[in-house]
Amino acid sequence: MEEPDANLDAIARQIVDTAFRLHRDVSPGLLESAYETLLSAKLTAIGLHVARQVTIDAVVDDIHLPSAFRIDLLVNQSIVVEVKSVEKTLPIHAKQLQTYLRLGQFPLGFVVNFGTAMFKDGIRRLINSDALLASSLVGANPHNRGANQKD
Repeated sequence: MEEPDANLDAIARQIVDTAFRLHRDVSPGLLESAYETLLSAKLTAIGLHVARQVTIDAVVDDIHLPSAFRIDLLVNQSIVVEVKSVEKTLPIHAKQLQTYLRLGQFPLGFVVNFGTAMFKDGIRRLINSDALLASSLVGANPHNRGANQKD
């Protein structure tokens, strides 16, 4: 599987480090929306651009579905972060992220679950190799996002 470029990897490390510190400092027990707000604020504070609740349109059988999906956090217009606050992540959470990466053609994403006792048990990294290939093409801008975005 192709790996993201060094810049993307550096941003990914910042996201993971920030999420780790948030998990350590706040601990499990808050609602997902609280962790989303806190993580967004902390990532913004270290200089990353964070868009919240980014919508993605979809087309199924030639039927256009505006705002069919909603991404929790989109960091620097390239890394998707799905925030959870549940006892245990399920396979559907990774599938959801995979769908967002594929439809938005984003190269990298994380499921971050603040509900686990140990941070390492609550984080999952997924790579979209197709988006990495597309981003290497000259002039490629494959993002298909709806208009409803909160920065």
